[in-house]
Amino acid sequence: MREGPVGLKEFRLGAYVLEKRLATGGMAEVFVARREGAHGFVKRVALKRILPQYLKDPDFISMFINEARLAAHLEHPNIVQVFDFGEQDHELYLAMELIVGSNVNRLLRGVANREEAVPLDVALHITSQTARALAYAHRARDAEGAPLGIVHRDVSPANVLLTGTGHVKLSDFGIARVDNRSGRTDDGTVRGKLGYMSPEQVLGQDLDGHSDVFTLATVFAEMLIAEPLFGRGQDLDVLIRIRDVDLSALHRSERRISQDVMKLLELGLDPNPADRPSSSAFADAVDDVMRRRGLVRGPERLAKLLHRLALFDDAVAEERPSAPAGRPTNLLDTTGLAAELGIDVGADVPKIFRVRLADGSIVGPLNFPYLIQMVITGKIAATTPISREEAPFVPAKAVPELNRFVTSPALSWRPEEITEATRAGDLARGRLLPFVHSVSEGQVTGVLHLFDDTRRKKIYFYEGRPEFVASTDKNELLGQFLVARGHCLQMEIDMALALLPRYHGRLGDALVGLGVLRPVELFRAIRQQVRSRYLEAFRWRTGRWAFVPDVRCEEEIFPLGYDNHELMRDAAFEAHPEEIDAALRALFDKVLVRVATPVTPLAAYRPPEAWFRMLDVDGRTTLGELLSREARSGLIAADEVSRAVYLGVSCGLVTTAA
Repeated sequence: MREGPVGLKEFRLGAYVLEKRLATGGMAEVFVARREGAHGFVKRVALKRILPQYLKDPDFISMFINEARLAAHLEHPNIVQVFDFGEQDHELYLAMELIVGSNVNRLLRGVANREEAVPLDVALHITSQTARALAYAHRARDAEGAPLGIVHRDVSPANVLLTGTGHVKLSDFGIARVDNRSGRTDDGTVRGKLGYMSPEQVLGQDLDGHSDVFTLATVFAEMLIAEPLFGRGQDLDVLIRIRDVDLSALHRSERRISQDVMKLLELGLDPNPADRPSSSAFADAVDDVMRRRGLVRGPERLAKLLHRLALFDDAVAEERPSAPAGRPTNLLDTTGLAAELGIDVGADVPKIFRVRLADGSIVGPLNFPYLIQMVITGKIAATTPISREEAPFVPAKAVPELNRFVTSPALSWRPEEITEATRAGDLARGRLLPFVHSVSEGQVTGVLHLFDDTRRKKIYFYEGRPEFVASTDKNELLGQFLVARGHCLQMEIDMALALLPRYHGRLGDALVGLGVLRPVELFRAIRQQVRSRYLEAFRWRTGRWAFVPDVRCEEEIFPLGYDNHELMRDAAFEAHPEEIDAALRALFDKVLVRVATPVTPLAAYRPPEAWFRMLDVDGRTTLGELLSREARSGLIAADEVSRAVYLGVSCGLVTTAA
């Protein structure tokens, strides 16, 4: 059922009478409710139900049911208890422990309004109790005793509840992941709140309990410095700071953090999940600091602080909106899209352009999206004459909407760029991978140009790592990539392209601004696109390459975030079989020997296990004999043997015997 008529004070859902709305979140709303029984029995609870617009959404239904299933396994004093799960008229609801008090989100706003920070003993107490809740959840097992592998994934200030007696309760396991649940719907989508994610969560990598430790440490830091650890501002900027574990806010804070507490923060905020403590070990470390400092009155001190800040009432207060750093990223309202396009587009975005080509012919009228495609694919240069809205022709660089594109060294295509190349060669016979390996091992900075009669590509390296890839292939443009991967519709790309001038020529920002993509989706998609562009270079079978040293990309950087040596392994997988055969043809009758001390060992490339055996050549086997031996064994295809040897030879792991 849905909420009753306006003016009706009470209505029922199952056995519960709903009294007042407590909060409305991204997927559900929470009410104060009561259950009445015999002889005057009354139990007040917090009752959660899915918002009307998501009642038929299988993803939200699955998340809600998952939360209920988890609740059956979680009984801990620091976790909000779920009493009941029911359904009425196809509407699901959860009856939970009603926490009369506040939460860390309101606590942070309360101290900020007074230009204070959360006292250290209170911050340690909250962190310790939350870590204990996580430790219990991370160790939870099902009825058969098998580990559930729970990861909360949303440890944020709004989900850490504070009671009037100074106790701490972790809530909202609605997006938690359980490794071994049946009917798993986790598609790898990153969910959580912006500003309270781990680096691996931002990058879409596999998560375990160490991710929750990182986000808890983020909340702990914010309580101490009275500002979001990873800042505010543009969504992508926040995500990048998390990815890079940028702790500059911590170090520049005017609020002094003692050495033992700073060590605790750095422990929980370690960039490498494997180097972070478990939630249990983190709780022990926090408790150790409290014992050493004699801070044993955590609940009492927290309760007094809540009352002093007027954050606790006898009646349950309605939840206020999240702070900017905690805005949810799993839902964006796209209802304004039509209005945005119907009213605003056309008011300040020119619709008609004409282009005068080098032979004097005029192309047009063109819309703005098509014009941008011509620029990015190299058909329009900075000096190409452009007419804007029937105005006289002027150089493209004088057109405000195009200036960024035609003047950017990374996005423009000038023949003279390669005149300063110090190294060059043909792309045939798999020659690109050995060169890229030399750039990587030499930690060289510069730009690698690839070109033939119809296409061009530029790969910028910084200290041996690829950091930006530009291409004239329209199929590799961000919009085409997003459509091909199912991230959005072509219509949505066209709408975003029409708004590019408002977003300084950045398609991703336009898509986020329109609500088509969530910031974290865009971040991950751009990483995938750059990786795809990079690896596509190793499929070229004809053309030339030229390398210009000491050149940096001046565009916004989205580094691949992948290990450099693993990318070279992937390049060996991407290379065309005929190119690999051509590269190895001269070695067919040569005896192969493993390089005793390579610059980088084979393990760093993380190849398939069989490659270790194949590349462990002892100076008595030719490539032809190796191929024949593996073919007889039937354990691995000849194509994969060639790829393994191609990687080995290209990266200095295997050579020919003297």
